[in-house]
Amino acid sequence: MPKTIESSTQKEKNSNSKNLIDLCLMTLFKKITIYFMGLAYIYVGIRHFVDPNFFLAIMPDYLPYHLEAVYISGICEIVLGALLLIKKYRRIAGWGLILLLIAVFPANIYLAQNENAQHAIQISETAALIRLPFQALFIGLAYWHTKD
Repeated sequence: MPKTIESSTQKEKNSNSKNLIDLCLMTLFKKITIYFMGLAYIYVGIRHFVDPNFFLAIMPDYLPYHLEAVYISGICEIVLGALLLIKKYRRIAGWGLILLLIAVFPANIYLAQNENAQHAIQISETAALIRLPFQALFIGLAYWHTKD
């Protein structure tokens, strides 16, 4: 009978150890995604100013003020990416990024539908279509980053 208790206790300890390791790995993975995505948003935001023509090429015709929209979205990406790196502001940054990703989604749809836009940024129709579901992944990551 003591062997059963010991065996049960050992299983519980092993389970607790595994849960702790899983939690540490998930925490590490989350930190990596926070810093990777934060720096990626900053980089892409800077690209809005360095190479605005890239972003102008994928702006839908029905949207006004193309250059202004490119610059505003670039500023948002830089600011929100930087805020994502600061724990105190991570929640607001995550929600801001969700809104930004939704706001720029029409440009991704336009890119997927428009051969001229695809040619302008040298991307295939297949690659443009593959980009679309990544927006959902990025929104999911931004939401995850709002949680502490």
